[in-house]
Amino acid sequence: MCGRYALVKSAGELIEEFEITTNRVSNSLPADWNIAPTREIYVIRSVVGNESTKERELATLSWGLIAPWSKDRSEAVRSQSQAINARSESVHEKPTFRSAFKSRRCLIPATGYYEWATELGKYESKQPFYIHSTDTNSKNENRSLAFAGIYDCWIDPSGERFESAAIITRPAVDFLATIHNRMPTFLPQDLWDTWLDPKLNSVEDIRALMEISDPARGLSAHPVSTRVNAVRNNGADLITEIDVSEPNTLF
Repeated sequence: MCGRYALVKSAGELIEEFEITTNRVSNSLPADWNIAPTREIYVIRSVVGNESTKERELATLSWGLIAPWSKDRSEAVRSQSQAINARSESVHEKPTFRSAFKSRRCLIPATGYYEWATELGKYESKQPFYIHSTDTNSKNENRSLAFAGIYDCWIDPSGERFESAAIITRPAVDFLATIHNRMPTFLPQDLWDTWLDPKLNSVEDIRALMEISDPARGLSAHPVSTRVNAVRNNGADLITEIDVSEPNTLF
């Protein structure tokens, strides 16, 4: 799963990088090295209400998809904590996710994300890792990761609207599978328009978009301090690589 991630780019930087035409963000979110569930996050999606174009908008939503049947705000918040991730294998079937998957898809930008070791290997269980892009191609330098996501809107009994989103995860591959058995689903730039197209409603075609060859290419992982375990901790030091002494080293 993906339970924490980092994004340290401003709204302006994301607007330029993702070629966004509409900014629905009134107040930019601060750089955050420890984004936790239910926090406000940036998403990129097709311009709402203008679905005949390929224009993109930047918006802020709450992380964790609110179950459509939530009766009040307390129930909505509880449902969010159980729906921060949707599995690629079943997102089209689960009642919480299936409607959003068919017509309300988004990209969730990240500088990197954290995972905690759970697989049998040379690292101690629950050792946190920071996973990020190391693409040396100058064209892709400092490019954000683009998680495949879905979003939805829940209206509380008073009529107030709450938009929320979830990250789609997939089975981990390559070296990432030695850390944890899940990883976010990444989408390359040439698939963004198709993924965001609300008129694409074929479950088979949408699922096919997530079948990326070599999804761990260009990524790197290193162990970081357990300070990231506490949501109150933040700052660039959270992604600093630490030395893990023998026998708890991979190499």
